[in-house]
Amino acid sequence: MDFLAGCIGGAAGVLVGHPFDTVKVRLQVQSVEKPLYRGTFHCFQSIIQQESMTGLYKGVGSPMMGLTFINAIVFGVQGNTMRLLGRDTPLNQFLAGAAAGAIQCVICCPMELAKTRMQMQGTGEKKKSSRKVYKNSLDCLARIYKREGVRGVNRGMVTTLLRETPGFGVYFLAYDVLTRRLGCEPEDPYMIPKLLFAGGMSGIASWLSTYPVDVIKSRLQADGVGGAYRYSGIADCVRQSVANEGWMVFTRGLTSTLLRAFPVNAATFATVTLVLMYARGENIGGPGECEPAPPAPVATTTQAQAQTQSQTQTHHSTSLQTQPSSL
Repeated sequence: MDFLAGCIGGAAGVLVGHPFDTVKVRLQVQSVEKPLYRGTFHCFQSIIQQESMTGLYKGVGSPMMGLTFINAIVFGVQGNTMRLLGRDTPLNQFLAGAAAGAIQCVICCPMELAKTRMQMQGTGEKKKSSRKVYKNSLDCLARIYKREGVRGVNRGMVTTLLRETPGFGVYFLAYDVLTRRLGCEPEDPYMIPKLLFAGGMSGIASWLSTYPVDVIKSRLQADGVGGAYRYSGIADCVRQSVANEGWMVFTRGLTSTLLRAFPVNAATFATVTLVLMYARGENIGGPGECEPAPPAPVATTTQAQAQTQSQTQTHHSTSLQTQPSSL
């Protein structure tokens, strides 16, 4: 059920956040000599005017197709790693998240390559333009494989690994710390807002921790769209980017990314939570299975303390069951 909820929640997150992702990629890879966009909101406006609303959803098929596999890998690896580590601590949450992030790169890298190429297709062209290099995400990957082989399909794998490994670690760590601090308990009427806030802020923390690497990844994966390659590798991309645009190049598209991070994680987690609550038949903020039982009338002080401690442990265990499903 966690897997199914994660897939549905992830789909909701993609639909909410993909327009922001398209803007982020356009800003990250646009030419510094002839920039098409002055900033985040101008980019939004230009895409809608020139390519219609569908322009914001270019490449959405790729993350949708890879969603099932990525969620299966992330949730499976994170859960198994936590069981292997034995203790639910912030450090173990980071290690489990990092492991999940590293392994899912096998699917994530080709998926984001196709997404980036589709998002860059038709940049600045009018709505009626029929020039298309790729029909869809699968056609994009097939053409890249035919032209460049396996290495071409996995272009940007190292930068994806450098981004996803610490990024997922920071996400699970931040989410664990925030949910503990906020005291997310099943019977709390404000549990859902608290969890949404924790998920959204964790997403922002995750992006801030690895954003410079994401800029380089986008540039490497978009390189060659026009037929000519500019970068020979990661180091060359960093050197040319800094030389031409300064260190602020690593903040390109950051505004749209942060605007995207919170609602995407909020939408994802809200859907995951509702699906899980519906499946388990739990009531939020009302009496139900998680409501503490009244103490026995003749209980001694020692017995009451033991009962309170047992209830607290049960509540904490119940609230943690939904944590891995927030991505």
